[in-house]
Amino acid sequence: MFENIELSPNEYFKKVEELKNDGFEMMVDLTAIDWFRKKEPRFEIVVNFLSVSKNKRVCLVVKVNDDLNVPSITSLYPSANFYEREVFDMFGINFEDHPDLTRILMPDDWNGHPLRKDYGSGRIPVQFKNAPKVE
Repeated sequence: MFENIELSPNEYFKKVEELKNDGFEMMVDLTAIDWFRKKEPRFEIVVNFLSVSKNKRVCLVVKVNDDLNVPSITSLYPSANFYEREVFDMFGINFEDHPDLTRILMPDDWNGHPLRKDYGSGRIPVQFKNAPKVE
């Protein structure tokens, strides 16, 4: 059985507490979506939970406000630590009360968040073997 629930950041932590108390043993995944120019609000956090004992799955979709702040759930599910750091690093979404919200994939002095849809792709010219030179 699968359930999909949409929430605001204010409802998020309380709902995760309810899931934990209802026997959802595992937070399986946490990621973000950038709906740049497609939807408002622009960002969503998607978190998947699993109850092995009940054979149930729940997906929470959190609509992130313009302030880009969402409560951290590491106090309930310690495995969320690195997922939240990755979302912070790649999308710039802040997780309030996270124990160590620092970059995890990019260098500490990196500017920007590479998985945002408005982030520049950068260009490096590639010269293939035996190809005519391009200038």
